[in-house]
Amino acid sequence: MKHSFEWLLGWRYTRASRGATKNRFISFISALSMVGIVLGVAALIIVLSVMNGFQHEVRERMLSVIPHVQVYPAPDTPEGWEVPLAQSIEKNKEVVGIAPYMSSQSIVLQDGEMVGVKVEGIDPTQEGKVSEVPKKIIQGSLADLKEGEFNIVLGVELARRLGLEVEKDKFALGEPVTLLAPEANITVAGAMPRMRPFNVVGIIKAGHFEIDNSYAYVNVNDAKKLFHEGNMGLRVKIKDMDQAKAVGRWIEDNASQPVLTQDWTSINPTWFSAVKTEKTMMTIILLIIAIVAGFNLVSMLVMTVNEKQADIAILRTQGASRRSIMQIFMIQGALIGGLGTLIGVVLGVLAAWNIGSIVHGLELLFHFEALPQGQYFISRMPSEVRLGEVVSIAVMSFALSLLATIYPSRKAAAVEPAKALRYE
Repeated sequence: MKHSFEWLLGWRYTRASRGATKNRFISFISALSMVGIVLGVAALIIVLSVMNGFQHEVRERMLSVIPHVQVYPAPDTPEGWEVPLAQSIEKNKEVVGIAPYMSSQSIVLQDGEMVGVKVEGIDPTQEGKVSEVPKKIIQGSLADLKEGEFNIVLGVELARRLGLEVEKDKFALGEPVTLLAPEANITVAGAMPRMRPFNVVGIIKAGHFEIDNSYAYVNVNDAKKLFHEGNMGLRVKIKDMDQAKAVGRWIEDNASQPVLTQDWTSINPTWFSAVKTEKTMMTIILLIIAIVAGFNLVSMLVMTVNEKQADIAILRTQGASRRSIMQIFMIQGALIGGLGTLIGVVLGVLAAWNIGSIVHGLELLFHFEALPQGQYFISRMPSEVRLGEVVSIAVMSFALSLLATIYPSRKAAAVEPAKALRYE
């Protein structure tokens, strides 16, 4: 078979460099380069899978209380727009729920404390169609947000900041808090702040710090009475959240009236941008491990070439071409890189799949808590292995290994038989 002797010698040199006693240092460098490739590949898979898991957990918690798509009517739209607009949106087969809302920034006052909040005016009878807010109530009931009674549901961390916690995860319901609107009333005496007391009737725990720390929910009609300005429109839930942009464009093109839409990726763009940047930087940092392993592979192959100069000279005198000599050492490097990549992928995927159990075992062994309940809303390390990322990491690692073989292979091909055999 063509090139069979190149494969034979490449495999023989690989085995020899790993196990021969003639040159233990080369064997050590060979093992070190393979271990470096294994660690680089495994570390990339594990870290990216954990970051995917955290991203998935936080995204799911955020999307449990924020809509997939928000629809805003055009300015100066006459009253009564909600029903015809909702009917036109329902024609899209991706839509599974629609509910009205009004949101505004505000300040909540309680016993001298002033805390900035985002007030979400919702319809408690319809909110369950577009979010999991009713399921996230840990005390009280969303049904108590009755029109005209001016009741309010606070995020759990916000309630703690206002001093409403009477014991762990138990809060004093019925306590009044005052909401201060951003706009003022103009009277003969001048501008007067708009404020109104609301009774706390519920506590929500979404599992996302920003929401639990700064969100408050009131009846949508109560919100309209307090806030003269604010974002008012419809919340829309769809079957596939990844289709939010496409559904938003469809609504803008097919709505019964001029509207603007905003999908979930743009509702909190800073957070999603930060996560993407962190993931990119972690990938670059961990990629350095694989690059260092590639340098080790170069060093090992160069030393192997120096050791095998007599073998190379004999092969050249027997008729082996320079190209065949190059292939022998490229095959050796490819075998080491391929084996290291394969082992790294297997170990990385297995570790990523079982990262929760591994971290739990380390917690028991070293008596520490990786995710303290007081600081995080999850107790187990999340992980999400993505096939596309695993394949990309494997291809990248193997490509680096092949790249590392070019210089040593060219050096081997340049060996002159007469010079190499002069002192043999």
